[in-house]
Amino acid sequence: MEPKQVSDTWERGNPYEQYVGRWSRQVAPLFLSWLNIPAGKRWLDVGCGTGALCAAIADRCAASSIVGVEPSEGFLETARENLGGQAELHQGSATAIPLGDASVDVVVSGLVLNFIPDQRAALAEMKRVAVKDGVIAAYVWDYAGKMELMRLFWDAAVELDPDAAKVDEGMRFPVCRPEALEALFTDADLTGVEVKSIDIPTPFNNFDDYWQPFLGGQGPAPAYAMSLDEAARARLRDGIRDRIPVSADGSISLMARAWAVRGTAAH
Repeated sequence: MEPKQVSDTWERGNPYEQYVGRWSRQVAPLFLSWLNIPAGKRWLDVGCGTGALCAAIADRCAASSIVGVEPSEGFLETARENLGGQAELHQGSATAIPLGDASVDVVVSGLVLNFIPDQRAALAEMKRVAVKDGVIAAYVWDYAGKMELMRLFWDAAVELDPDAAKVDEGMRFPVCRPEALEALFTDADLTGVEVKSIDIPTPFNNFDDYWQPFLGGQGPAPAYAMSLDEAARARLRDGIRDRIPVSADGSISLMARAWAVRGTAAH
């Protein structure tokens, strides 16, 4: 069977929110609590998406300024609606941040590093815009392990179609493991590098509540699902249904783990 052509492009905010944005919003406050940054700092969110992390910074960190940079105009539109002016938003990429040297105190990135082709260049650019002794930090889903809503999907998909392994985030994104994250930040000459797991519950009312977000087409797993014909998609749905733990009342309780990493830009 020919491997499916599946895009990592993220363009439309609403399907993303239904699929994974709602869970990102739960990770963000825990990530910020771990960072424990003093008030009055200038923050930059690289790959701000629909604004989940920017919103959490605005709510919790008493920032003097918040800037979000995002390549997708569709996501920026949703972020503008969500943030209501709480952050200054720019279209741009992780490897070409539209800010001056040493212009921010804290650089963060949520659920983005694995989608950046040149991660070393992105870390170099984050260091460029950070002040001396500024904090650079990020978090990514544990695709290969405890990001259970995606792991259940891909395990069922690969059982039905071994070629699906080629688009499984757990196989494609080695940086989503703690050792690789630590190495990436250490190799970027950041100091005091630390890695931490962040776990959140991801409850679903029933199987349809779990399955419907995969039909939005945003992100590798939903894009793969929508690349299938109707019969193959039904087989995948039923394969997941056979695997997923369902309570007596029909509800589903899963867990999502993110790996967070931080370091200091010593320059």
